[in-house]
Amino acid sequence: MAATVVTRFPPSPTGFLHIGGARTALFNWLYAKANGGRMVLRIEDTDRERSSQEAIDAILDGMKWLELDWDGEPVFQAARADRHIEVANQLLASGDAYYCYSSPEELQEMREKARAEGLAVVYDGTWRDRPSSDAPDGVKPVLRFKSPQDGETIVKDQVQGDVRFANKDLDDLILLRSDGSPTYNLSVIVDDHDMGVTHIMRGVDHLTNAARQSVIYNALGWDIPIMAHIPLIHGPDGAKLSKRHGALGVEAYREMGYLPAAMRNYLSRLGWSHGDDEIFSTEQAIEWFDFGAIGKSASRFDFDKLENLNGHYIRNMDDAELMSQLVKALPYLPNGPEFSKKLTDAAQLTLLKGLPVLKERAKTLVELVDSAQFIVNIRPLPIDEKAATIIGNLDDGFLSKLEAKLSLVTEWNHDNIKEAVKSFADEQGLKLGKVAPALRAVLTGTIVSPGIFDVLEILGKTETIGRISDHI
Repeated sequence: MAATVVTRFPPSPTGFLHIGGARTALFNWLYAKANGGRMVLRIEDTDRERSSQEAIDAILDGMKWLELDWDGEPVFQAARADRHIEVANQLLASGDAYYCYSSPEELQEMREKARAEGLAVVYDGTWRDRPSSDAPDGVKPVLRFKSPQDGETIVKDQVQGDVRFANKDLDDLILLRSDGSPTYNLSVIVDDHDMGVTHIMRGVDHLTNAARQSVIYNALGWDIPIMAHIPLIHGPDGAKLSKRHGALGVEAYREMGYLPAAMRNYLSRLGWSHGDDEIFSTEQAIEWFDFGAIGKSASRFDFDKLENLNGHYIRNMDDAELMSQLVKALPYLPNGPEFSKKLTDAAQLTLLKGLPVLKERAKTLVELVDSAQFIVNIRPLPIDEKAATIIGNLDDGFLSKLEAKLSLVTEWNHDNIKEAVKSFADEQGLKLGKVAPALRAVLTGTIVSPGIFDVLEILGKTETIGRISDHI
């Protein structure tokens, strides 16, 4: 019987969950879901000086926002140090590790000599076979892995194919530092083994680590997990992704008004594809996801594509679901908390009624909130400078006559409202282009809004008459 698929996402809590990490988490999550398996979350907090609770909270929050659930409780790597040390000592006892007493100065000299001779910069093995009786006094040694020096190691990668490494270039990795603490490569191997990880999916920049870790797996007699090293994400200009391209924490994308489903859709297309499909549900991504469709070349992050995709999700989302997503996002949007204070139960109902119109113009939740300000603003409305100028230039009696005309509308719908306003314009000898801006200024306090007849219909007759009356 085949083993249950277990993937893992192992972020280091030294900063936010950046977009590359989020994509890696998504791929691991999709593969586990696609194969009826599990994805475990491991916080690799062995760098105690740089790790912080704030970063841990940001990572967990980012995962929850993207709706990437993991199985079981998060595992904290630092708490497993004793187990890592136990395995290191097991390698020492089997002759696959040795104490190294080389000083920092000696190591630097080795590196400089290797560079000068055009050789791989690896430890030269000075202490591989020297007896401990040669150890200098007062020096705390590191524990190194005795890597094979002949032959080659082949990483059978699901994305990159078979990648060959000459063993002489793999280095004798440090397993335990001079203070006795375990290193990254040792801790990762032990944790992946103990957590039953069957598939390791990570960035292609870890490919050399895959070879280094493989020889340690072999020394321990443990099965090597199936490896898949995925391409990196570059900016639109082809350069390594940086903050100016969008290498931000996922919380920044929430603040910019992107929807979790749109982010999952967009991130899944960075390095993976299903034919020419650009827009698909998370359920479809789970159904389709496999290693064969992951490309080898770096993908490019494109804000315009992300924004257009997000706009598609906003336009096509059920209104009640969109309202739910908007309300959840308000605390994080730059204009959200103030909007939230004014979003009474009555305003929510009006907003829900207006969503079919408002969402057609919005590519982000930030834009949606901006366009909905006229709904939640409390009377008397705040009036911006340009709208105030329009209102100030209206003829005496203009608004009173308009109010009277609109009061006669019995069925308050788009067509009836439009007919009433056109009739008013004709009676006053005005063009509709003169009446509409005035109505917009009075009803929204700005000169920009959805179509004016949509605004009137959304606000309803009572609120419309009331807002006009405020200016009479």
